Amino acid sequence: MSNFTISTVDYHTGGEPFRIVADPSVAIEGATVADRRMFAIDNSEVDNLRKLLCFEPRGHADMYGGFITPPDDPGADLGVLFWHKDGFSTACGHGTIALGVWAIQTGRVALDPSGTTDVVIDVPSGRVTARVYSTGQQITGVDFVNVPSYRLDEQVTVSTSRGEVAVDISFGGAIYAQLDAASVGLAVRPEHYSDLIAIGREVKWALNDTEHARHPVDDRLSGIYGTILFDDLGTDHEGNPHQRNITVFADGEVDRSPCGSGTCARVATLASTGALKPGQKFIHDSIVGTRFHARIVEESTVAGHPAVIPEVTGMAYRTGEHRFEIDPADELGTGFVLR
Repeated sequence: MSNFTISTVDYHTGGEPFRIVADPSVAIEGATVADRRMFAIDNSEVDNLRKLLCFEPRGHADMYGGFITPPDDPGADLGVLFWHKDGFSTACGHGTIALGVWAIQTGRVALDPSGTTDVVIDVPSGRVTARVYSTGQQITGVDFVNVPSYRLDEQVTVSTSRGEVAVDISFGGAIYAQLDAASVGLAVRPEHYSDLIAIGREVKWALNDTEHARHPVDDRLSGIYGTILFDDLGTDHEGNPHQRNITVFADGEVDRSPCGSGTCARVATLASTGALKPGQKFIHDSIVGTRFHARIVEESTVAGHPAVIPEVTGMAYRTGEHRFEIDPADELGTGFVLR
């Protein structure tokens, strides 16, 4: 990648970064976005570009972003390959929200004068929508409408350094293990940050290669993407469930937002237990105090699993543009990570 330059536009959604690469300048082959993800995983040129943009000194261990690709067919506006420090993910709700804002702000998708504009996006787990709301030219919010989400397994026992824990496993575009932070003597607070990461990694790797993490339809979506540790904060005055979470994904990476696809996994789990019903709102906070609202917009079934279509509401903000370079004499090359 000598004398290589690449331009990005950066956003954050609920505090979580999303680095958008409109022109990756490398060949990413495949008939669909799901196929392109598999190509990217095995292709050193694409993977080196991910490392360049994600690793230090241009990024950091918790960096996140995406390469824009063509959609699977004309029914979508664009496709995207999501990436993080350890590879390419199957889904990303906070990134989808950021892409909705970016698509409108760049004119890639024309703003509907009605005040509601759908930006349809193909991602590795399927087709999703960023429903962008506006007043005049000002964007005021985004709904992320996800793929069908459902619980795969309940109260699976996992042995950890903090004893045996029971976790639920759900798919929300990616597969998440979920456990009450109090069950391991923790709370979702910054002072417990390192301990939350440690137990999140333990649970992920204990379950990642088991049948509990097997996707029922597409094995490319198998594996535990992350562990969600949550505090149950009860309900609001209208009876809507309220929780605070930290999502530890990839290998110890932490989502600063309430996590879009993770919120969908929680919606699926809560719906399966009856704790969240159609017509209710799920209030989901992050470890840094940002908030998503979520609801069930439709009920269905996937491979015998009762499923829901979740909708997650948030907002993304542009933080800047970059033009990154790599000097051929730079011995650090594409960079490094310390975690």
